[in-house]
Amino acid sequence: MKRTPLYDKHCELGGKIIDFNGWALPVQYSGIIEEHRQVRNAAGLFDVSHMGEIIVEGPDATGFIQKIITNDISKTRDFRVVYSPMCYPDGGVVDDILIYKYSDEFYLLIVNASNTEKDYDWLSQNIEGKATIRNVSDYYAQLALQGPESEKILQKLVDIDLKGLKFFNFAPEVEIAGHKAVISRSGYTGEDGFEIYIKSDYANELWDALMQAGKDCGLVPAGLGARDTLRFEVALPLYGHEISPDITPLEAGLDRFVKLDKENFIGKDALIEQKSTGVKRKIAGFEMVDRGVPRAQYDILADGKKIGFVTSGSYSPSLEKNLGIALLETAYAEPGTEVDIAIRNRALKARITVLPFYTKKYTK
Repeated sequence: MKRTPLYDKHCELGGKIIDFNGWALPVQYSGIIEEHRQVRNAAGLFDVSHMGEIIVEGPDATGFIQKIITNDISKTRDFRVVYSPMCYPDGGVVDDILIYKYSDEFYLLIVNASNTEKDYDWLSQNIEGKATIRNVSDYYAQLALQGPESEKILQKLVDIDLKGLKFFNFAPEVEIAGHKAVISRSGYTGEDGFEIYIKSDYANELWDALMQAGKDCGLVPAGLGARDTLRFEVALPLYGHEISPDITPLEAGLDRFVKLDKENFIGKDALIEQKSTGVKRKIAGFEMVDRGVPRAQYDILADGKKIGFVTSGSYSPSLEKNLGIALLETAYAEPGTEVDIAIRNRALKARITVLPFYTKKYTK
């Protein structure tokens, strides 16, 4: 398994290491539920250095990115972050990525760890004009500081006013723990928070500095387990679950990130057709009525037939309920509809509900 620069740190802290898409990463330290609640109420620190980073630069960088994403960055200001699916010609999703715009000629793309090589190959196959790409994933370590106390903690270590750093904006060169870093106000938890990119050599110094700064604010190390339950409660999509080569952004309810009126992009024709005919299946949330925890790929049944499957399911530590997200035939996706979840050869009742399950506290 690959190791992030913080692997030894996780072992020292008692992290339970698992194989996550070929990476040795902590799934938990003190426990998933405890870490989850600490992020909701105070702060948690995540090692997400396994994520991929790809630079796109050159005079035609903007045009190239416009071609490969469904969103529109033509009017994006410098030092803004844009979220977008990246699609195949048939509308299926290659990956969902974050685009950090430094200028019209320089972008940093953040891609899912399991997709880094695939995404780089996809970009290479579709490159055109005066644009070049570089995979710089080995250069960066990435830490995510998340939770309502995160601004207070991070402010102790930087000399910029973090209150002026708005959601999905970033500061490209910030001095922290004696080194330069990129800091964005963003995250994957539904809480206020920051994602910090720093040279891999300095990851341990940054981790220690953050933990020291947060010791009086309830900061705890948090693992992949809590990261997943946190994103699940606010219904943020996970690649391979709510979006995939077989699930389009429109089926996933990501319409606001699909700009069908912009100039041609890969997948546009297929998505226009799907939009015009109406999606035959869609992502919806559900709450278990009977006792049972739904898991990904469990079948969903109604009227004596399979109508879809669970994409993500979990006990919700914040709401103390068993909840799930599913890809369903559209006719069954209305809130209030009762369905059955096939759990261990039993049909357990559930009720369709609205997403997200949990309302974000952070609304800046």
